[in-house]
Amino acid sequence: MVSDSDSKADHNVVDGVLRGKYMSREKFVSAAKVGFGFCSVVFGWDIHDTPYPKELLISNKNNGYRDLLAVVDLSTFRRIPWENNVPFFLVSFMDPETKEPICACPRGTLKKVINKAEEHGWQAMAGVEYEYFHFKETAKTVSEKKFTGLEALTPGMHGYSMLRTTLNQAYFIDLFDRSQEFGINIESHHTETGPGVFETALAYTSALRVADNATLFKLSAKSIGMKHEIIPSFMAKPYGDLPGTSGHIHVSLRDKDGKSLFAITDEELASGGRKGAQYEDTKWISQECEWFLAGILDGLTDVVPTLVPTINGYKRLVGGETFWAPNAVTYGYDSRAASIRILSPPSVAQAATRLEIRVPGADVQPHLALASIFSLGLRGIEKKIALPLPPISQITTPEAKSQVRKLATSLEAATKEMMKEGSVGREILGDEFVDHFGGTREHEVNLWNAAVTNWEVERYLELI
Repeated sequence: MVSDSDSKADHNVVDGVLRGKYMSREKFVSAAKVGFGFCSVVFGWDIHDTPYPKELLISNKNNGYRDLLAVVDLSTFRRIPWENNVPFFLVSFMDPETKEPICACPRGTLKKVINKAEEHGWQAMAGVEYEYFHFKETAKTVSEKKFTGLEALTPGMHGYSMLRTTLNQAYFIDLFDRSQEFGINIESHHTETGPGVFETALAYTSALRVADNATLFKLSAKSIGMKHEIIPSFMAKPYGDLPGTSGHIHVSLRDKDGKSLFAITDEELASGGRKGAQYEDTKWISQECEWFLAGILDGLTDVVPTLVPTINGYKRLVGGETFWAPNAVTYGYDSRAASIRILSPPSVAQAATRLEIRVPGADVQPHLALASIFSLGLRGIEKKIALPLPPISQITTPEAKSQVRKLATSLEAATKEMMKEGSVGREILGDEFVDHFGGTREHEVNLWNAAVTNWEVERYLELI
């Protein structure tokens, strides 16, 4: 970096939107040593820069929207290939007086959970898969069209098509190559079912790294899309009559020797599975993995806003299994119909044993989602929580199905569940985080409740 004249420092807030600034070399060198001031208003307004009417703890009129201390994480160094290889770093936020992490910093929130796992001698590992629509549009054209009548990048439903990628080969390959150059390792990249839909699976790695990569992949896709006059959209459900787009998250824990804590032993594999497993579906995972799974199931309904943070995201869940979106507290061995899919022998190798959380959509904030998932899982291990229900394959009768807890079908209901006194969300994430993040979600709900939609006008204007 000696020859670089400037650098770029960015951070992501609770909505997953990246905000940052270019800095001169001299300013960056100083900031790297002691941090730098960054206006706290980025925690006091929404994705359209509208201040939250409800005064929240971190940034408000009373504290004058003071500066926070932004601390550069030098380990996040990478270069942005589409911006002349400018050096790039992520930052975390501290209270300028106490020098403690602020409660709503997404990276700081995830770091706390990772540190807790490390106290047990475990490393949190994860992978993220994004599905996302594309439109042959620009920021200018969607604004002129008022976000209606947009042109899909390609027509029709063509999942895993080798032909459809040829239609926009320059963009498809550019996105893959530039993302790799940006330090975002990609396992696979292909079309998914839906007009102009791609799916990109980010390589499995440490939880913090993959959360950073998942956030930066959206930046990569949108930036590279601009060059090709294409808008990639991570909105969970832009079409009412088509499946939405997911942000599936895979998780596991490794011990200090790098072995999967979720895997059964060679002896257990040879003898037909782990003895003492609660159900047939869990005999190929370790006891710790079963407790981790039970912990997620136990508290899932109390953290849904950290997995599905937008108004639109719940439209994806309403369709349920019909649209490949689980909307209940369920699990199962290699089941894409369940909220949590167990991936273990015999379908995968022992070392690849993991859980896939299928609730999040592509609009997920990855740091917050991973913080919730690992917090719930660790709580399950610590409390040795038993599985609260059988696997989805055994829930077949109307009576059994009636006992399954449903996930909230709106951001309003989900936020109330998370913010209620004594919620598991408050227990694992803390009151300060829940009050701040919940306040931002209440703001989204209030805007939605006040909005008059096209559907309402079309349905009622003439006939009522």
